[in-house]
Amino acid sequence: MKPNPDGEHSSTQALYAEFRRPLLSFFRRRVKDPGEAEDLTQEVFSRLLRERPGDGIADAKGYVFRIALNLLRDRARREGVRGATLLSDVHAGRVASLVAELVEDRHPERVLLAKDEVGRVVRALSALPERTRDMYILFRLENMKQRDIANLYGLSRSTVEKEVMRATLHLALRLERGER
Repeated sequence: MKPNPDGEHSSTQALYAEFRRPLLSFFRRRVKDPGEAEDLTQEVFSRLLRERPGDGIADAKGYVFRIALNLLRDRARREGVRGATLLSDVHAGRVASLVAELVEDRHPERVLLAKDEVGRVVRALSALPERTRDMYILFRLENMKQRDIANLYGLSRSTVEKEVMRATLHLALRLERGER
């Protein structure tokens, strides 16, 4: 794709050069088919071209990954509809017994304890500096490789390792002390 004389596609090309590999990695961790991960990555840039954001993107990383998350949500909705159609073809009694076997019992006490624990983790994470918190979430929850995080932030892998360790230690100490 060649940029127009007014540079219309130049910002999209710059985003492509910067974010293609991190996006591909992001999608590969979330979908089984590598071809689908490639298609989703291309769709992000296709949407960028259709929307023509120009150079006015304040947070390019956030914007690009917001599009990626929206694509995954759309995909999940489509898959949910397909799954519902398949379940409707199965005998209702058989489905009910299968669900009863697979779903664990949710006692109110257990639900409250789980909500409390999640709240503690969220509060502990919110006490971290934003960059450290984001790196920890990308690494631990999004399963992004540290070298990809380093490339995304323009840092060394060693720096990312230290930030992740810092966050891990912070969480361990806060949760061990039982801070609310």
